[in-house]
Amino acid sequence: MLGAVAGDIAGSRFEWKNTKSKDFELFTPECRITDDSVMTLAVARSILDAAGRRDRLGPAAIRCMQAFGRRWARGCYGGSFSRWLMSEEPRPYGSWGNGAAMRVSACAWAANSLEDALDMARRVTEVTHDHPEGIKGAEAVTAAIWLARQGAGLEDIRRHIEARYYPLDFTLDEVRPAYGFDVSCQGSVPQAVEAFLESVSFEDAVRNAVSLGGDSDTIGAMAGSMAEAFYGMPKALREAALGYLPPELAAVALEFEASYSASKLA
Repeated sequence: MLGAVAGDIAGSRFEWKNTKSKDFELFTPECRITDDSVMTLAVARSILDAAGRRDRLGPAAIRCMQAFGRRWARGCYGGSFSRWLMSEEPRPYGSWGNGAAMRVSACAWAANSLEDALDMARRVTEVTHDHPEGIKGAEAVTAAIWLARQGAGLEDIRRHIEARYYPLDFTLDEVRPAYGFDVSCQGSVPQAVEAFLESVSFEDAVRNAVSLGGDSDTIGAMAGSMAEAFYGMPKALREAALGYLPPELAAVALEFEASYSASKLA
């Protein structure tokens, strides 16, 4: 799960000043956590609070996302989600944004099966992003993580995503020059999946994602979440990512990892 946090941090300084190169320092003082990390950990907290009760997961996700979002990464949230965060009666608002897909990695670590993982992803997604494209993006990332955790190969994961979610009929080199800012699931989740599938290591996946440009922190978070499950995360990068988190959020990450064995070291 911390793979999503690391990808978010690495991409954070490039979100509005994109790079098209893989040759950059991964973590610098300019880097920070954004809404991607905060919402990933809010979902993790909601899974812990729901304590295995799937019927409690949606309400817990609302409570935790509102509490975390009101406290951390202010200024990072989109307009509709910001209004949802502050609402006394939060309702889903038909979004197909990639916020649906960047926050779901904990579901794939806590689930008992692929079907359970997808059910959990839908429950934490539909409280805001109830558009079919939002649900699809969340499911695609969750499925890739789950399959990676079970030992599936990169080509097996590619075939699964193409059969059920998105055509991956492009390479990063083909799309990188013209790729721009796109916060939709349909315009960023396939790119994040491809960044993972073309990688040779956890760090390479994050570099692939950030080098595309566009919504670099979110694409980095999605690719990082998948890459951790497949390759494991280098201990030094894991410790560095934890160091960017406020103590309260780091504590959530560590509690979730301890509860669900939700970490994999390279």
